[in-house]
Amino acid sequence: MVEKIDFKGRNMSLGPIMLDVVGTVLTAEDIRRLQHPLVGGVILFKRNYENNAQLDALTASIHAVRQPPLLIAVDHEGGRVQRFRDGFTKIPPMREFGKIWDTNPKKAKELAVEAGWILAAELRAHGIDFSFTPVLDMDYGDSLVIGDRAFHLKPQAINDLAFSLMQGLKKGGMAAVGKHFPGHGFVTADSHVSMPVDDREFDQIAQNDMQPFRMLIDDGIQAIMPAHVIYSKVDDKPAGFSPRWLQKILRERLGFNGVIFSDDLSMEAATAGGDVTTRALAALNAGCDMVLLCNQPAMADELLANLKWTISAQSIARLARMHGQRNPLSLDQLHESADFVKAVHQVALVGKSEGELFV
Repeated sequence: MVEKIDFKGRNMSLGPIMLDVVGTVLTAEDIRRLQHPLVGGVILFKRNYENNAQLDALTASIHAVRQPPLLIAVDHEGGRVQRFRDGFTKIPPMREFGKIWDTNPKKAKELAVEAGWILAAELRAHGIDFSFTPVLDMDYGDSLVIGDRAFHLKPQAINDLAFSLMQGLKKGGMAAVGKHFPGHGFVTADSHVSMPVDDREFDQIAQNDMQPFRMLIDDGIQAIMPAHVIYSKVDDKPAGFSPRWLQKILRERLGFNGVIFSDDLSMEAATAGGDVTTRALAALNAGCDMVLLCNQPAMADELLANLKWTISAQSIARLARMHGQRNPLSLDQLHESADFVKAVHQVALVGKSEGELFV
């Protein structure tokens, strides 16, 4: 049952906060939050999805709330992090592309382009602007939260495959978001439930984990998400709250001028920063353009009531570049494309035996 609500789209620039919504249709409470000047985007989750038609209606109603429309994002990487499943192509874990790269880099890159295209085109067909992908973390094999979400241990493999995925995303009408700067792959702990500490020297991180980020920045990646990890030899604050990491290293040293999104402020690794308003201010002051707050409606209301922040013209311009390409193909049009159907078939074989992959 669709809840009918009378509202008029309001004209206001994008704000620095990305929130979620409660269910499969917008409620009056959702709309009240989304019309707040501090809000600039919405992140969707599995609970927000029933079927393709419902998702179309939900994203259209979110975009109708304001002008310019709010950004709509999702964590849709492939493997275990794919929020929408029924009615969407199953994208394999990124590690599977890394395994193919070991024996056939050219084929792996071609498949990564196709996976990025499918991922982006299907999301754009449903009104979603971008996905928080690709993962640029190194696959050291010990991380509880990264695991098979990472492409590879070798920076060159990560760059090859992430760049290819980014080209596919672009073909599908979508910007890319590299994560989790400067690298979450080395620490074992999961920042959703604890505070990971990486005690390596800066040079070791810079020569290894930061390399995929440096290369993708040179390749023009549009956005980056820092890790909720403390790199104790560099700063006592997690990277997402650290001016040293975000301004001195990411902006100045690496020359990145795209969007910096904070990771979710409700994650356990973020709670050390005090109450939610203090955390958001710390992330924004450190250099984030937009902060995420997920799955905490009461906390969202607290943040909207208490945060005092004027978003810069530079942040507004960066965020504007995250809107999806206009007039995307519909799902029906995609399925009528022989190239798209072939790409879906090829990507479905990733993770299967090599003999099937190269037929």
